[in-house]
Amino acid sequence: MSKRITIDPITRLGGHGKIDIFLDDKSDVERVYFQVPELRGFEKFCEGRAAEEMPTLTQKICGVCPTAHHTASSKALDDLFGVEPPPAARKLRELMYNAFMFENHLLHFYFLGGPDFIVGPMAPRAKRNIFGVIDKVGVEMGKKVIDIRKRIRGVNALVSGSALYPVCGLPGGVSKAITEEDRAEIQNVTKDAVEFAKLTLNIFDDVVLNHKGSAKWLTSDVFCHRTYYMGLVDDHDRVNFYDGDIRVVDPNGKEFVKFEAKDYLKHLEERVEPWSYQKILYLKNIGWKGFIDGQDSGVYRVAPLARLNASEGMATPLAQAEYEMMFHALGGKPVHNTLAYHWARLIEVLYAAERMDELARDGEITSPKIRNLPNQTPKEGVGVCEAPRGTLFHHYESDEKAIVEKLNLLVATQNNAAAICMSIEKAARTAIKGGSISDGRLNVVEMAFRAYDPCLACATHCLPGKMPTMVHVYDRKKNR
Repeated sequence: MSKRITIDPITRLGGHGKIDIFLDDKSDVERVYFQVPELRGFEKFCEGRAAEEMPTLTQKICGVCPTAHHTASSKALDDLFGVEPPPAARKLRELMYNAFMFENHLLHFYFLGGPDFIVGPMAPRAKRNIFGVIDKVGVEMGKKVIDIRKRIRGVNALVSGSALYPVCGLPGGVSKAITEEDRAEIQNVTKDAVEFAKLTLNIFDDVVLNHKGSAKWLTSDVFCHRTYYMGLVDDHDRVNFYDGDIRVVDPNGKEFVKFEAKDYLKHLEERVEPWSYQKILYLKNIGWKGFIDGQDSGVYRVAPLARLNASEGMATPLAQAEYEMMFHALGGKPVHNTLAYHWARLIEVLYAAERMDELARDGEITSPKIRNLPNQTPKEGVGVCEAPRGTLFHHYESDEKAIVEKLNLLVATQNNAAAICMSIEKAARTAIKGGSISDGRLNVVEMAFRAYDPCLACATHCLPGKMPTMVHVYDRKKNR
């Protein structure tokens, strides 16, 4: 008789999800389902609203990456109204965005995914959290983590009007300029952010790369899939979080396609599975072949490791050196080991800090010219940026009064949805044999999704036409 193991809720991620593991008669894994049971619906209830509301409305979809939605939405409005922001506005947006990427990636490393490495995947559950991390790295380091994240959020509050939910994005620019005094204050923070990023990479070096057990996990075949990779790149094919073309490379690292955001529907296709509210994206020109990897599968991956695989390097010197070191250590590009996402994420932390520092030292950023007013009748607009967890698209269609008639969101985690399902199933098949189950083994299964830093709150936009809601009724003695 088959048996089902359920991990519900799964932990240390954004949003809510669960994992159902079905065992066969030999108590080995027969099938695994990664389910997202929560439903949003922003694509429907944003219809009929003013397009200018979208940057502040769509960001409420999530408490983890509102700045990503605010930015993609602001860029979609630029396109909708046919207006380009002036240089100072573009730089202020990019400064805000890199500040967000910096502190969001640190949140994942120290609070969410990092405990699996720093404390250990088999450590007691009560230790696999930020408190276990502080036990390992020391109280003073813990204080530094809190301090730098607080100061970076202060930068975001200064630039965007809010530490968490920005209110600055307008079609054609931003709502507020900064002064020379503001710029000097920001420079003091960005300089320290670069040093903190270097310190964090040193910690990763000590606790993972120089630790035999952790390094073995990093390169384990258990967490390995040969897939395509996608990310935004600049004119030199280097990683860029804010703007550029979308580049896709195949499992051998060869460029498969490069396209502008407005052409995303030519290259990406959405798929719905009946057991989850999360949509699954795949490469349209290859097609959906199921939950399999390889050259003939349309499954691709996004987010830190994918961005580095899809690019030809980093645009800042210290991050470029770390980029070269990682690929040298892991045998060259592309790297298919899922747990290497953690390493790539910290390289992006350093890039974000360096880029913030570059922008803070640019005198043009204090220019009072921060907006070009739209003068074109709105019709259709697409915006894109790289969220911490992958490529994010906002696509709006409106009437001539800029009332939204149709809205499509391709959210970062949807790009990785198929790969996450595959990674979890592969980890479960290895960790669970003959019915041998322990808390540590189940955590190994969860490590397979944590590496991607998924945000399921953002990624649930499926409206299949029915609501298969299950209601449990209990009496006062808790009998169902």
